[in-house]
Amino acid sequence: MLLRFSLITILLLILTGCTAPATDGRLRVVATTGPIADAVQAIAGDRVALHTLLGPGIDPHTYLATESDLFALQEARLILYNGLHLEANLARVFDGIKQSGTIPVIAVAEAVPVEMRLRWEDDEKAYDPHVWHDPRRWRYAVIAIRDALIDLDPDGRTIYQQRSEQYLNDLQALDADLRALAEQVPPERRILVTAHDAFHYFGQAYGFRVEAVQGISTASEASAATIRDLTTLVVTERIPAIFVETSVSPRTIEAVQSAARAAGHEVRVGGELYSDSLGDADGPAGTYFGMMRHNMQTIVAALMP
Repeated sequence: MLLRFSLITILLLILTGCTAPATDGRLRVVATTGPIADAVQAIAGDRVALHTLLGPGIDPHTYLATESDLFALQEARLILYNGLHLEANLARVFDGIKQSGTIPVIAVAEAVPVEMRLRWEDDEKAYDPHVWHDPRRWRYAVIAIRDALIDLDPDGRTIYQQRSEQYLNDLQALDADLRALAEQVPPERRILVTAHDAFHYFGQAYGFRVEAVQGISTASEASAATIRDLTTLVVTERIPAIFVETSVSPRTIEAVQSAARAAGHEVRVGGELYSDSLGDADGPAGTYFGMMRHNMQTIVAALMP
């Protein structure tokens, strides 16, 4: 009841414009996910005071806002979220703030052109939200972040434009690096089996067939039939490695591994992938670029002959 009361209270404060003033002169920005926060920090630097709702290992599909999150939303001058139904349980909060018109609330992944989005197989009207796994698509979100910062803070336009240009150039270089790494794996071995269906943009970008135990949202249940079908695939294709994820229980991948072993094929867990969050801030996957390189390096090392 306390969380529900806090949600109502904070929404009322936001909707009536009763937000707390910034005390250090910086613009208060809230970002939901690590990839969004990474771009904001790179583009804005110390012009903003950034609050990230979802830290390392947090699953955005099932996340419920805490009281500290709600107070951060109350203080925000700008809210940036992924959208495309990634932060499903926060949708009501964001919709309410949008309708008030008091604070800009931007779904940055929805800046990706419709023709470049992948359909959510469970719902023909919905799209896969994991667009950041392809840097060429993610650049549209970065541009949306830049434009939102400029609209909020026109005095910082030159800084935001210069720093975003560098970030966009870095995305292009990252894409080239990832492509070169992927080419080390023979095409017939590029089968990526993961815990949930977060890597289809990655797979399309770099030539991997992607299969998963759970659907695009981790809120979906892993069925016995799916585990059986994936086990058949792993055994038939002699797949050398399958992958767990930092924000998803390893239980279902371990079930596939155990079933494959029982069928006479030893498949190893090739490592942990960052599907829905970045890593610890002081670790190699603590930035968007570090996370993407970690994922590709882990996959290539496990699948190479």
